[in-house]
Amino acid sequence: MESVCTQCPRQCGIDRAQAVGFCGAPWEFRVARAALHPWEEPPISGTRGSGTVFFSGCNLRCVFCQNREISREIRGKKLDADALAAVMLSLRDKGAHNINLVTPTPYALQLIPVLEKIKPTLGIPVVYNCGGYESVDTLRALEGLVDVWLPDVKYHSPALSLRYSAAEDYYTVAETALDEMLRQAGNPQFDTDGMLSRGVIVRHLVLPGCRADSIALLKALAKKFGTDRFLLSLMSQYTPQFADRAYPSLCRRVTTFEYESVATVARQLGFDGYFQERDSATADYTPDFGQMQI
Repeated sequence: MESVCTQCPRQCGIDRAQAVGFCGAPWEFRVARAALHPWEEPPISGTRGSGTVFFSGCNLRCVFCQNREISREIRGKKLDADALAAVMLSLRDKGAHNINLVTPTPYALQLIPVLEKIKPTLGIPVVYNCGGYESVDTLRALEGLVDVWLPDVKYHSPALSLRYSAAEDYYTVAETALDEMLRQAGNPQFDTDGMLSRGVIVRHLVLPGCRADSIALLKALAKKFGTDRFLLSLMSQYTPQFADRAYPSLCRRVTTFEYESVATVARQLGFDGYFQERDSATADYTPDFGQMQI
């Protein structure tokens, strides 16, 4: 496989065997954490936990990132394809409801042979948990290997996405990517235990001072896709301690009014899904990246 990288919308064209591009990720897998994770949406974590595999590196530069110690710094173990496959199978054997690939975008094409190897006997869904800034060509290359797509859709405004994530074209790219995810996955399907076996959950984090953009985003998604093709996860967990101090408007929590006004619009539009409790806005829910835990 060519190590010259054009697999995300940045199209860096960097030979990652020799240097790194915008995402900072090397060509070989770098896994910061692999463990059962109880804090995803209910039909992802269930009662036994989601089998999360956290990759280092990210193709966004979110100034409020709670995982910045692995999104901005390349930490964790170097794994080859066989070792990564073994990690995923170990998580399954420990009772994981699914294999949850967290920020896999820098390694998406490298994941194909790993998933092709284990998918026939894995027996549980594969979740692609990403920032929403995805290449449609790369998503198409993953067809048949991902069961549940779990993208963020962060912004509607190009000005906001440029300022906070260094991606002025974020919404246009994310909308196109979401269209492809929906084409592949279809409408949400659940197993007999209520776990999501196929489909799309769109996450949106309400940011302080950005209530109007959140509402504009929800209206745009409803107009483009309707409200019954995917589940919405509307998050209130914004935690200001992770914000860059150069952005003072982000150095506070989201108010109850801000979150509830967005949630009200989501319900009025007819979205179904998950509305987060306010007590989730704490660093306690940030994973510990100190060990693999498998």
